[in-house]
Amino acid sequence: MKLWLTLGAVLLAAPALAQDNALQPSPIWEDLRSSIIGVDVDPPLDAVALDLDAPPRAHDAAIVPVRLTQGAEAPPLEALTLVVDGNPAPVAAEYDFGPSLMPLDFEVRLRIDSYSDVRAIATQADGAQVMAGRFVKAAGGCSAPAGKDMAAVEATMGQMRWRSTPDEAGDRAIGTLMIRHPNFSGLQRDQVTLLNIPAHFIDRLEVRQGEDLLFRMSAGISVSEDPVFRFHYNPNGQPVDVRVEDTDGNIWDESFPAERAEVNKS
Repeated sequence: MKLWLTLGAVLLAAPALAQDNALQPSPIWEDLRSSIIGVDVDPPLDAVALDLDAPPRAHDAAIVPVRLTQGAEAPPLEALTLVVDGNPAPVAAEYDFGPSLMPLDFEVRLRIDSYSDVRAIATQADGAQVMAGRFVKAAGGCSAPAGKDMAAVEATMGQMRWRSTPDEAGDRAIGTLMIRHPNFSGLQRDQVTLLNIPAHFIDRLEVRQGEDLLFRMSAGISVSEDPVFRFHYNPNGQPVDVRVEDTDGNIWDESFPAERAEVNKS
């Protein structure tokens, strides 16, 4: 229980802190934009259609909470690209969303390597794009030492934990998925041998309830160690099925019951 309280506090701290850190002019983004989103001008900023919250200054650059939200009447989103302009690999993750996640309320933790804009570019069902973002002061997140030794990494890799509870209104559920994985960035050093640790991270994740897609993620090195995903969804009474794939070819599949409870799989 203590672990879940800690995770909830870390993730939910973001919106309260992220009121004054608007996106800043970014020459890096100017160079990246067309290759990432296929256009030469920024999509519009519309906080009802899509908003992004992140702290102005990160307490830990290796686990920076980012929350993506929409207004109640916002057009549904089908896909979203999450970008950290100043990271060695700027595209942190690409998402496909199912209808059950709309309107979106989705949280993830990222590594941030230098003071940077963190932005999300989403595609609506009609093909229109919208953007949101924050400027975050953080440094060294991609090379920060891993939180566990290699023996602990090997012993726990692929373990999952799932929790589902009613939201405040009671008509949707809040799902929290935690996956044990070091998500090595390739920029870290083994604290015993001082040798570089090869990149080894989750690059594919799919979450479904029954046959219905909740979300699908394609990720790079910027998603934090032991990633946590917290999201609102419309429950359909079916089990929640999770498939995780990493860059070493490992695959983990788990199925969690539909009941609104905490479940560990190890």
